[in-house]
Amino acid sequence: MTQYQHVTGDTSVYRDGTIKLHGPEGFEGMRKAGQLAARILDEMAVRVQPGVTTGELDSVVREMTLDGGAVPATLGYRGYTHSCCISINHVVCHGIPSDKRLKDGDIVNIDVTPLLDGWHGDTSRMFLVGDVPLKAKKLVEVTYECLMAGIAQVRPGARLGDIGAAIQQIAERQRYGVVRDFCGHGLGRLFHDAPEVVHAARAGTGPELKAGMFMTIEPMINLGRPHVKLLNDGWTAVTRDKSLSAQFEHSIGITEDGAEIFTSSPTGLHKPPYA
Repeated sequence: MTQYQHVTGDTSVYRDGTIKLHGPEGFEGMRKAGQLAARILDEMAVRVQPGVTTGELDSVVREMTLDGGAVPATLGYRGYTHSCCISINHVVCHGIPSDKRLKDGDIVNIDVTPLLDGWHGDTSRMFLVGDVPLKAKKLVEVTYECLMAGIAQVRPGARLGDIGAAIQQIAERQRYGVVRDFCGHGLGRLFHDAPEVVHAARAGTGPELKAGMFMTIEPMINLGRPHVKLLNDGWTAVTRDKSLSAQFEHSIGITEDGAEIFTSSPTGLHKPPYA
């Protein structure tokens, strides 16, 4: 049986397998952290250009996070030494910033998580570098559609599997692969918490969704097969068949009648092409 925990005063910071149900304080904290994260990605829409290094972008993320009164949650997390993850082309997730320069035609995911006043604002967005091939643009567009279709399933009384079923249906209609090795997750005062939010599932299965739950939905969609492998650095996950991969991520809270997106862009830069 699924266990739920009402978090009085939103002070619980330990993962114990229960799904936490947050109150108004938690929603307010997540809004502030989520909006800082969204503003950082809005800035990336200007910064992502051919010739820029991923290390330079990471430095901007770190500076904006600190200027916003937060710290990058990834910095020092399990030994990770950067302020964000930047995943290019066939990198599925957890790409490590470096002196690698972006090239014309690349597609790039930037994943940021500022930790502001104890709350995690976790979000990622895709960016197009220069003149991108049509098949790559379509992959990015469909991946965003998958994200929003998953969020549209969120309401009290629905099941966690409804999210993955909606995502899987859209992706597989295009003959794309839905990555199973990584998933969304609960969050709040913890970076990663229960429940695990899988992106390929059967509708009507899994825990019941309840008002007060916080989670990320972050489908990773491959142009080819869904299989991935981990590189020797212990972080970078790539497609086994070297096909392109795309991802979008939002942090959301479940309300009495649906979902509040904490990490929505304040300037409307939700998906490329960015004006």
